[in-house]
Amino acid sequence: MSYVIYFDESNKLDQPGIDYSYYGALGMDETVANNIRQYINNLNETLRSKSEMHFVEYTQDTNFEKYFKALHYVLSQPIQLNLMIVNKGDAEKLTTAMDIKMAELRELFYVKIPERLFYGLTRDLSTGQHIKIVIDENSEYEKIELEKKIIEQMNAHSAYRKKAYKVVDVEQASSEKDLLLQMIDNLMGIIVFVLEKQHKAFEENRDNITLDVKCDLIYRLLIEQNNLELLHKKVMLYCWEGNEEGISQIEFSQFTGNFIMSKTKYDVSEMAKLAQVRAMYPNETTKFYRVQMGYPRQLRKLLGYIDELDGKGRNSYYLEK
Repeated sequence: MSYVIYFDESNKLDQPGIDYSYYGALGMDETVANNIRQYINNLNETLRSKSEMHFVEYTQDTNFEKYFKALHYVLSQPIQLNLMIVNKGDAEKLTTAMDIKMAELRELFYVKIPERLFYGLTRDLSTGQHIKIVIDENSEYEKIELEKKIIEQMNAHSAYRKKAYKVVDVEQASSEKDLLLQMIDNLMGIIVFVLEKQHKAFEENRDNITLDVKCDLIYRLLIEQNNLELLHKKVMLYCWEGNEEGISQIEFSQFTGNFIMSKTKYDVSEMAKLAQVRAMYPNETTKFYRVQMGYPRQLRKLLGYIDELDGKGRNSYYLEK
């Protein structure tokens, strides 16, 4: 059975208004990929859902159950996610020193960074194992013949290092049709959200529903069973320094603690308010409580609070179904 790697990027280097660019590679045995695909297909059928899952599109919690269960299942599987962080400021300095445009530097990174991420995933593969690489569809990859270059460089590395694995296929696929590309999109979205401390923006603007529901999804995913430990174990972060030292490794656990403490403090405050409302109006509908709490698009957040106040787990309603 083959080993399969899914590659995606977030925040292109020449995209205005960004500080960092991210490149991710999600690796697993093909049997694991098939199991994940089957689980999500069954989940979609059960929930009668046809929508794609993309973290940027998670702006209300209507599909909380779908995102939560899919990601919870993925984390339970034997997967590995390597993510490269590129500081745009350092990249701009390099373009000046090399007298090239940012688009040209991106083209160089498209080959070198994915190659480096893939090496980390293939390091411990058994001799003679075949590898397939799936890349999120992008016309820019065709222009630079990225598929061909990755095959050549990966197989050259395998031979030189006596790894004896072989990349047999690199193909582009549409995330609309590939559930695993949707999963790496969401995992990267969660990691970037935590790394960039986007929950701080919610602390400054409590009316931002998008940030609110994203915080709620991430928090409830991380507190369930041993998901936090699994995420720390399965995610490897690398930072491109833009100097002779090249790449350094950082621990994701440095960032999750701050997020969890911030979210816990907020939840305690909100649940205290909800407890007061329920004490005054004990037999009202969830719609009534949503209005009182100011939750126009946060029904699942409210239900989680109610379950916790009633002595159940925050996610008990969805895990019992």
